[in-house]
Amino acid sequence: MFTAFRGPATRSAHLVRCASTWADSVQAAPLDPILGMSQRFQKDTDERKVNVSVGAYRTDEGKPLVLNCVKKAEAKILQDSSLNKEYLPQRGDVAYTTLCQKLLFGEDSPLVKNGHIATVQTLSGTGALRVGAEFVKRYVENPAVYLSTPTWGTHNSIMAHAGIKAVNYRYWDGENRNLNLAGMLEDLEAAPNGSVVMLHAAAHNPTGVDPTKEQWDQIHALCAKKNLICWFDSAYQGFATGDLDADAYALRKFAESGMNMLVSQSFAKNIGLYGERVGTLSIVCSSPESVASVMSQLDVLIRNIYSNPPKHGANIVKTILSDPTLNQEWKDELRAMSHRIIDMRKALCEELVKLGTPGDWSHITSQIGMFSFTGLSPAQCDSMVEKHHIYMLKNGRISMAGVTSKNVKYLAQAIDDVVRNVN
Repeated sequence: MFTAFRGPATRSAHLVRCASTWADSVQAAPLDPILGMSQRFQKDTDERKVNVSVGAYRTDEGKPLVLNCVKKAEAKILQDSSLNKEYLPQRGDVAYTTLCQKLLFGEDSPLVKNGHIATVQTLSGTGALRVGAEFVKRYVENPAVYLSTPTWGTHNSIMAHAGIKAVNYRYWDGENRNLNLAGMLEDLEAAPNGSVVMLHAAAHNPTGVDPTKEQWDQIHALCAKKNLICWFDSAYQGFATGDLDADAYALRKFAESGMNMLVSQSFAKNIGLYGERVGTLSIVCSSPESVASVMSQLDVLIRNIYSNPPKHGANIVKTILSDPTLNQEWKDELRAMSHRIIDMRKALCEELVKLGTPGDWSHITSQIGMFSFTGLSPAQCDSMVEKHHIYMLKNGRISMAGVTSKNVKYLAQAIDDVVRNVN
């Protein structure tokens, strides 16, 4: 029986191999610079290894954190017999998106109250960017999106996949390790009127350098003069300072002045819903009638990309934002996460000062949010990985969320070594 069975199976397998040869010419894609580094970390057996490559919060024990408010929200959802697993509309859960508008633009925002914002639920911030890119491609004349140098790497690839030209504007002052405001303003001044400019709402990724309020005022004045379409990427509201309203300063200033705006929003970082893929895309309009038209077109785009968004993550966020007790608990937990990162910034800077590491390291504490742009060269970053088993990006970015009281001294020693010995 086995002999009789194996003959046809061999012929079938041969036929399958022949039929699949069209795919054999496909070349393997390079590893994602962030996720690929994490894969290398997982395979490393060295007990000293440290992962500061991924932008995901970790406790001081180096473990992922599920917020208590999230656990309580899920328990509450489980007890709600009115919920089901039916499809959401393309635009998502309207009660959820309304709460998200208030979080972004402010509880008392006239734009929210008067129905001047078109908001759809998206697959976190990345999904919001992708849908937004498709919308820009169709409804902005000669679309090009101006991106900071540097920016989150996926900004560039999302625009490329959407077929939109990306143009760089200066942002990082490598010599002084702070904002190159003059270069930024000069580049945006040179942009054609009506261009789209991507701005990080708070906790700029990867530099951790945000404009001051006074600098935001200058950026705003130029964008208004040039009639630029300002696309805020809000991935870290509340994570930069621990204060949701403070981190929304720039976005709200631009919105209240009547600027043309898009906003991409994510709850991956500030509620820790990395795997739930929860976010929104908002477009500021001049009237409720314009909102209706924009929403209808966003529905069409979403239907043809992923049809409609998932429910569970949105239900978690909706429950937290609509329950005063859970909302306050979230704010407290968010503040605690932000402060732990601030504490690790201080600890790392202090260790480098103790070691007498060449250079000025005050930028580690002046930068905010999840990341620090260390200023290490690509060669020094390679040495951090290969010699010291500290997994970080080649552009010098480290995730401060991966720094703990147990590994901060080793991290500082490794930085000290590469600064002294690697050009």
